[in-house]
Amino acid sequence: MSTVAQLAIVTGTCRNFHRTSKCFTFSVHIDGRNLTSVFATTTATGSRTATIRNRRRRKASLLITCSAAKPSSSTEISSAARIRSEVLTPFRSVRMFFYIAFIAQASLGGLIATTQLIGALANPSRADAVTDIAKGLGIDIGAASLFAFLYYRENKIKNAQMARLSREENLSNLKLRVDEKKIITVSEFRGLARLVILAGPSSFITEAFRLSETFTEPLIERGVLVVPFSTDGNAPTFEFDESEDMEEFTSKRRRLWQLQPVLTPEWSEWIDDQKKLANVSPESPVYLSLRLDGRVRGSGVGYPPWNAFVAQLPQVKGMWSGLLDGMDGRV
Repeated sequence: MSTVAQLAIVTGTCRNFHRTSKCFTFSVHIDGRNLTSVFATTTATGSRTATIRNRRRRKASLLITCSAAKPSSSTEISSAARIRSEVLTPFRSVRMFFYIAFIAQASLGGLIATTQLIGALANPSRADAVTDIAKGLGIDIGAASLFAFLYYRENKIKNAQMARLSREENLSNLKLRVDEKKIITVSEFRGLARLVILAGPSSFITEAFRLSETFTEPLIERGVLVVPFSTDGNAPTFEFDESEDMEEFTSKRRRLWQLQPVLTPEWSEWIDDQKKLANVSPESPVYLSLRLDGRVRGSGVGYPPWNAFVAQLPQVKGMWSGLLDGMDGRV
């Protein structure tokens, strides 16, 4: 008896499940029997559900079909990122439209010049016009190539900007624990604080905590809050001075380091994507600083430059409050 086997992978969506769920479907047809199994795994809550459906069908072959619906990629461009891109560069669409129009015009002119050149080469009486036609054809080809290059460069910059804005939108949806009873998203800190995200082993975070001690008060004045993310699963050790004369300073130290990431797998995925885009080793400890408006201000490998933050960032209170909120500079 001949046997036919087929394996297909199809990406789709699973009905009645959360948008971040993973669904796996297996259909098996063996000598007249059809067994279809649908497994759905909800990744957002960690719970798992499974559904099995069996049915019979007359079919003298073996057919195996596997379909999987994966969650949307972190690099998928969100609508909010597209809108922000249009706001930041309002004339980009106009430029790209004219580039396409000039490419079409030059291409049409080149096509006409090509037909004229062929006719001139075939007709000895028009041999004198060959030079002028060839010059016109060269100009058309050069113009089409130039505007095609400009369009390609503009489109590349556009895609890179939208991908960056989309990653920032994904970051804004990640959650932080402020205290035992309050959990908020990163986006809720926009206009209120400049977050500095640290990702590395617990020893790296502990040392960064120690290095920040001298700059605690000026960092608080500039609205800086630290988000420590331990990549080795161990909790970093924070030692605070509990003496009475250091009570106010210790309170500021606790405030500076009070935030804790929630749903660590999502944080880990986002940080890993950032490292891949920056060609940084997955094991390298990194820092990433945000502006008041939530956009990425700067990043690097190793300990954050606390002294540079103090020197470059304006205070969030006082006569310069609001005026210099967007002038965060870069490290």
